[in-house]
Amino acid sequence: MSVASFVMSAGMIAGSAMLYTRIPSLTKRYISELKLELTPMITDMVPGQIDQAMPELPTSTGPAVPFKLP
Repeated sequence: MSVASFVMSAGMIAGSAMLYTRIPSLTKRYISELKLELTPMITDMVPGQIDQAMPELPTSTGPAVPFKLP
């Protein structure tokens, strides 16, 4: 049983070390895939959202704001 325990412990340590060293590359790959998927969706959504959020520009101006010194 001690040999099986040692093999299991060594396997867990080796697996953890391998996963720990691969986390940066896995993260970069995942972010890259997300960017590729999200870029077209956001590009299609943005013009419509901007048109809805932008107020209409004024066609005339009003009087100047009075300036008072404190």
